[in-house]
Parts: sequence; structure tokens; C-alpha cells
Amino acid sequence: MRSDHVEEMILNVVSKKKLSFKTVLMDSWYATQRLMALVDNMRKIYYCPLKINRLVDDTGGVNKYKKIGELSWNESEKISGKIIKIKGIPLR
Repeated sequence: MRSDHVEEMILNVVSKKKLSFKTVLMDSWYATQRLMALVDNMRKIYYCPLKINRLVDDTGGVNKYKKIGELSWNESEKISGKIIKIKGIPLR
């Protein structure tokens, strides 16, 4: 599985190569709950496009999770993006 290989690479960078980094960029193909949780647990920031069926919350828990394709975007968010809570990824 590709995500297993990516997980090994991330762990190798941290534990063996001891490279310093703050941010992980990844394609939507690798945006699995397992990899996002791994990076999040390392206290790193990650940026990745998410598939439109992924359940997220952009209301701070006010409303239920909904598919990304159902989110509303204002003009500023269309340019800069927005912070969301992804279902299955715990908050720090």
C-alpha cells in the first residue's frame, strides 16, 4: 500500500535522518486518516487537497459534519482557503 511507504518515509526523516521540518505537503491520494493523524501527532502542519466526499466541519462544532462539496466559500476563502475539522482526526 502506498500510504505504508509514505509513513515509513516520514518516520525515517524524523527518527533516522533527524531532519527538521514544520510542514508536510501531500496529494489527496495520501490524505488518509492514518497519515494525517501521524503528521498531526508529530505536531506538524500539513496541507493537502481533500476529496469532495470527505466529511468536515467549518463551524467549530455548531453544525454536523458535511461533505467538502457542500461547504460554502466566500471570496476570501476561495483565495486563501479555510480551516476545517476533518472527521476522524482528533483536535490537539
